[in-house]
Amino acid sequence: MDANLPVLALLGPTASGKTDLALQLARNWPVEIVSVDSGMVYCGMDIGTAKPSLQEQSEVPHHLIDIRDPTDAYSAAQFRHDAAACVAAIHARGRIPLLVGGTMLYFRVLRTALAAMPDADPAIRQALDEEVAAYGLKALYERLCVQDPRTAQRLQPTDRQRIQRALEVLQQTGRPLSYWHTQTPSEELPWHSATFWLGLFPEDRFWLHQRIERRLEQMWQRGFLEEVWQLAQRPDLHEQLPAMRAVGYRQALQHIQGHIDLETMRDRALFATRQLAKRQLTWMRSFAGAQWLDPSVLNTQTLCKELELVLKKAHNI
Repeated sequence: MDANLPVLALLGPTASGKTDLALQLARNWPVEIVSVDSGMVYCGMDIGTAKPSLQEQSEVPHHLIDIRDPTDAYSAAQFRHDAAACVAAIHARGRIPLLVGGTMLYFRVLRTALAAMPDADPAIRQALDEEVAAYGLKALYERLCVQDPRTAQRLQPTDRQRIQRALEVLQQTGRPLSYWHTQTPSEELPWHSATFWLGLFPEDRFWLHQRIERRLEQMWQRGFLEEVWQLAQRPDLHEQLPAMRAVGYRQALQHIQGHIDLETMRDRALFATRQLAKRQLTWMRSFAGAQWLDPSVLNTQTLCKELELVLKKAHNI
């Protein structure tokens, strides 16, 4: 890998201005954007994921957007593989990869080696979904407590996705998830040491909460409910799919199905988005080695100038 072609990673909480900053940077630097967002991988989920518009995608090459159907599972391991392929291809074109997003698990697997893990099994997942419907999630959690107590101890009894994944691995391999976490991990990515980590970390929480509220209001105005209604017409889509459990989509689907009224949907979506931002910021605090910029006191143009100065000094480019 050419040392003059680093990998840039821009992370931050939802609604902090990552997309605007990335597009501004792309106007001045030879970058291609790689999405680090677990929602943007899905086709048809545009408004609720704040996906870059088609015009924005035509201005700057974007990758790992619209690569899966909402019925498909997409794991962190798959993302790691796909992101590595994108970075290699972008470097081969003599350009700079700019990894942008807020899915902190995806950033984590780019920074660290990944434990060996079996792929998902759709048949087992469907059977576990049927068990939950018949006996409730509590029954599955109690089974996990017996069969893999170490994993069960670190999971919440309401964490359906992770409980089912742990039981799925047990059924596939006969070994608990805790065993696989001790196996020889994958190698570090070849560009690990050349990655420059940048983060938008707003110190003013009121500023971020206002941005979140404004974004949600724009989503409703742009037709987010209609987007979810279109998805809900598909007989193969249901609320237990990972895609449909995304913040905003889950609440909108509950409203469309008649479980909650419009005001409750909006309140729950706002609360869930704020909680997501809180989790993202908590994870970022433990993120060592990143250059932090505060978008609550700097506008996009100033942020871009600050970012460019840092990059030129760090990489001499």
